[in-house]
Amino acid sequence: QVQLVESGGGLVQAGGSLRLSCVASESTFSRYAMAWFRQAPGKEREFVARITWSTGNTYYADSVKGRFTISRDNAKNTVYLQMNALKREDTAVYYCAADRVGRGSFSPNAYDYWGQGTQVTVSD
Repeated sequence: QVQLVESGGGLVQAGGSLRLSCVASESTFSRYAMAWFRQAPGKEREFVARITWSTGNTYYADSVKGRFTISRDNAKNTVYLQMNALKREDTAVYYCAADRVGRGSFSPNAYDYWGQGTQVTVSD
């Protein structure tokens, strides 16, 4: 069972930046596709970004494209989400997730392991 621990959330003004980190408990992390999701109060969990394990290809939700960057450091068992030009509507709990078998999906149901989440709040 892989454990994922997120950090880096906080309160930031609109236009500011944050970098989220997600550390995995096992080195098998390097063979998993990883993703970030977010969930705002009263809304469903939504896809934010994904990175494959082999080629490092990245995919983004339209709402964050050009502002957010997902990356990974397999030597550190860590995936990152660099968030720039933050907007109030980016406020949510952000979760990292691992896809063990490479389903290539953006649905939360396709991910096997989840972190506990980290709160990101963007103020005006």
